[in-house]
Amino acid sequence: MRKPNDLTMKEAVSKMLDVYRLRRKFDETSILAVWPEIMGTAIANRTTQIYIKDKKLFIRIESSVIKNELVMVRQGIIQKLNEHAGSEVINEMVFL
Repeated sequence: MRKPNDLTMKEAVSKMLDVYRLRRKFDETSILAVWPEIMGTAIANRTTQIYIKDKKLFIRIESSVIKNELVMVRQGIIQKLNEHAGSEVINEMVFL
């Protein structure tokens, strides 16, 4: 039986991330981890470099055709990734 001030594991981890100012890095890492799931294996397999800095997602894609396709739908990709994170982690995509 839970006491009134007991926290669930999820609440405790969330509080810890905020207290130690790790939330942003945790959210960024979770976005990078789900890139293959959200984008599919065809795109993930051609992604040679991906990282986040200052709310910008930097991506290097081997295929110029795929890169051009992603440029056209970048806002939708940003929205999907931010929805996954539950906050605005990315506001821009830069193709390398």
